[in-house]
Amino acid sequence: MEPVNLPDASAALDHDARQLKNMGYTQELARRMSGFSNFAISFSIICILAGGITAFPQALSAVGGASIGIGWPVGALFAMVVAASMAQIASSYPTAGGLYHWSSILGNKGWGWATAWFNLLGLIFVVASVNFGVYDPFFKTLIAPLFGINPDSLTFWHQTAFIAAVTLTQAWLNHSGIRITTILTDLSGYLIFAIALLLTLALLGFSKTPFDFGRLIDFSNFTGFDGGAWPKQGMLAAFLSGLLLTIYTITGFDASAHTSEETRDAARNVPKGMLRAVLWSALFGYIMVCAFLLVMPDIKEGVKQGSGFFNALLSTLPAWLRISLGIGIFLSNYLCGLACLTSCSRMMYAFARDGGLPASNWLKKVNNTHCTPGAAIWVSALLAIAATLYGDAFAVLSTGSAVFLYVSYVMPVAAGLSAEGKTWLRKGPFNLGMWSKPIATLAVLGGAVLVYVGIQPPNEKVLYISLLLIAIMAVFWYGFGVRTRFAGPPEVKNEMNAEVEAVNG
Repeated sequence: MEPVNLPDASAALDHDARQLKNMGYTQELARRMSGFSNFAISFSIICILAGGITAFPQALSAVGGASIGIGWPVGALFAMVVAASMAQIASSYPTAGGLYHWSSILGNKGWGWATAWFNLLGLIFVVASVNFGVYDPFFKTLIAPLFGINPDSLTFWHQTAFIAAVTLTQAWLNHSGIRITTILTDLSGYLIFAIALLLTLALLGFSKTPFDFGRLIDFSNFTGFDGGAWPKQGMLAAFLSGLLLTIYTITGFDASAHTSEETRDAARNVPKGMLRAVLWSALFGYIMVCAFLLVMPDIKEGVKQGSGFFNALLSTLPAWLRISLGIGIFLSNYLCGLACLTSCSRMMYAFARDGGLPASNWLKKVNNTHCTPGAAIWVSALLAIAATLYGDAFAVLSTGSAVFLYVSYVMPVAAGLSAEGKTWLRKGPFNLGMWSKPIATLAVLGGAVLVYVGIQPPNEKVLYISLLLIAIMAVFWYGFGVRTRFAGPPEVKNEMNAEVEAVNG
């Protein structure tokens, strides 16, 4: 299939196509995304109106206000460190399924193969957790009563049908072309800014609670507290647990990398998209969650309320404003799920293109009419729906997605740290220079801490899933001959062939 050229940017498109060809791939997907659109898709997935609300109770029930006032900036700094290291690699290798390619090229094909599976599972969990949140609390608590539906009357089957309908409509929009998805995710970027700002100002303006800024630095160990999310633990462990609010919220920025082959001037716009998405999400998200904390009448009561805290805060607003905000938040979360599915399907397509998945020949197919990876889109949607059928879905899916995604983020960063100055000599337009190795080292160490925190009770199920995934990967890699059949990306395959020729020559 010939590259899709736009008259106003033909030179950049030609350069993108040539760069992709140098890495062994033909331009198949339509390059219609601008720099803003690349930023918007990551910003939409991060969506402070999703994780910033649904994961807030877990943070509050860790060390109280300090989890918000201090924990959010700490977690955001870690996310920015990881994003900066990834952005530098993305600038060198702007391909769909980027993380898998980076790990394969900078490490080896086995390291890349493992990265792909962690990233893919994390992305499936992200789609599932976001759409679970679209249902509960946003539809169930905010929207259903507007139609006279009693939330208590909704059953598991109502939940399943709703989530399935939401996910399948997102798949249809994705299938219908990147232009439609781009328009919607661009809209989502503006909508998140507007709704988050309006929500913050409304809560602060209508609050009758005296603002106590000391709450932002108050350490109160609420672990083991009635209604809290965490079993009893020490202050340091509790503070680290509270960081999962920020880490879960500010994740998914790899979407900018996964849509590299649909972005114009990708080597420059993809790194910018990732970093700007993290920066603006961290800033606006911090203001918003601090507002939640400041207007809360009683912190202990807020811990007891759990996920009901947000409805309690909104109840202080006039009905018209509460309804408008509820609809806006619901739409933002729906579009967040749409962006998540876009990222997941591109990862699946890229991995299948290199033969890394079962039924790869089918999953790598691109729709001739819309230039979208149709099979990968629908399979991603069905797997995400299946993941929500588990009873304790949100807690496992949200924590699991953060752990699996950051593991897949850190793996290519670690490979780059080892390869820099040795096999990795070609840097892109975005270059960290002398800060490259120190930042990568901080990212790897922080990732190790995150994994440790993410598998502690009550999230030990994430540990079991991780161990099961590693065991399955080992069986397939060593027991079913994947190690010999899987060649990896073309650049890795070509290097291996050159080494064989040199030995035989």
